[in-house]
Amino acid sequence: MTTHKAHCLVFPFPGQGHINPMLQFSKRLQSKGVKITIATTKFFLKTMQDLPTSVSIEAISDGYDDGGFHQAKTFVDYITQFKEVGSDTLSQLIQKLENCGCPVNCIVYDPFLPWAVEVSKNFGLVSVAFFTQNCVVDNIYYHVHKRVLKLPSTRVDQEILIPGLTCMIESSDMPSFDSNPEAERILEMLANQFSNLDKVDWVLINSFYELEKEVIDWMSKIYPIMTIGPTIPSMYLDKRLHDDKEYDLSIFKPMTNECLNWLNHQPISSVVYVSFGSITSLEGEQMEELAWGLKNSNNNFLWVVRSTEQSKLPKNFLEELKLTSSKNKGLVVSWCPQLQMLEHESIGCFLTHCGWNSTLEAISLGVPMVTMPQWSDQPTNAKLVKDVWEMGVRAKQDEKGIVRREVIEECIKLVMEEEKGKLIRENAKKWKELARNAMDEGGSSEKNIEEFVSMLITISPK
Repeated sequence: MTTHKAHCLVFPFPGQGHINPMLQFSKRLQSKGVKITIATTKFFLKTMQDLPTSVSIEAISDGYDDGGFHQAKTFVDYITQFKEVGSDTLSQLIQKLENCGCPVNCIVYDPFLPWAVEVSKNFGLVSVAFFTQNCVVDNIYYHVHKRVLKLPSTRVDQEILIPGLTCMIESSDMPSFDSNPEAERILEMLANQFSNLDKVDWVLINSFYELEKEVIDWMSKIYPIMTIGPTIPSMYLDKRLHDDKEYDLSIFKPMTNECLNWLNHQPISSVVYVSFGSITSLEGEQMEELAWGLKNSNNNFLWVVRSTEQSKLPKNFLEELKLTSSKNKGLVVSWCPQLQMLEHESIGCFLTHCGWNSTLEAISLGVPMVTMPQWSDQPTNAKLVKDVWEMGVRAKQDEKGIVRREVIEECIKLVMEEEKGKLIRENAKKWKELARNAMDEGGSSEKNIEEFVSMLITISPK
């Protein structure tokens, strides 16, 4: 006899930025009595430094067990093979759980993998889409799918009015895939997230209602949408799950002690924290401009440069950092626990690529941002940070697509020192409070999660 209320099979796209928010949502469900099994690929599990012990994890095959995405010749090859092999291995997992006396009631899947809906329907399960990007970006891809909107092929600015959005969007604010050779195929996959969304029972968005009211209200007329975020560990938000302090999953080993020991010796709100996430790669020229922009800003900085990227740093840059005066010093590390950094009282602002997980973490912890978006949804997130939520500035590229050191220096000073930065910092505090309230008892996201659990209990066999 089972003791849990229901059993959810959670199926993320095999990337850290996709698994982490779905893992955090899983922890919330599990705290309310729902059994969780996370299904991810064999290769992705091999790459993990640590694995969460709070939830059950099962491996399936994507057809590339030795190298994952990197083993495939092209992105299209990977997605095609994943659909063919993954449909079978996911089905086998569902059958295995059934045979073990732990039947699945619901699949929560990443819309990057829309074929999971067909698998769930074959077994008569509830299917739930979990969008790891915000609702504004989802709205844009929805209109691309409906062929109402075409993403601009050039960066020449023109204003675009998108149904459901209250602000005008310029071409440079739209999702961009110019730097990726398989841009057309990636965009096709993003639009295909909506290919069978009319067949699902619920649509979950990793955001919170107060952050995107207008677009959520608009899209709720089309799909059964629920905001369930921010999906970051509870101890950084409502603090109701006392054992939920970290994501518990990382493909890199963080230099935690070195980062914290250095931060603990810096003045309050004096440090610029710099990170471009786990995937984004900067060109050598951009890396050099960023390095000197940070150094010339006369602010202390903590810069995450993955080990594979450190060869792009200017010659002798690291050596010079060690010799600088106490007024201008920096620390470069290969990886760090980002939430602990953003929460630290020494951090004054976050220079970010504006990936949605990083952006949502900064919102949740009330950290002002300097944004340097590179591709995908990042330009749109940067637009929202600057002009809608007004808790940051955007460092603009020149005609060659490079953000120059003078611009970086100016943006940092704007947020850290000048009078305009005061309003940015006040807004950052406001959004931090609203994010916490959304996940706290009686909050908008918490109510949605409770409703979701109630639905699962209703459909779960007694």
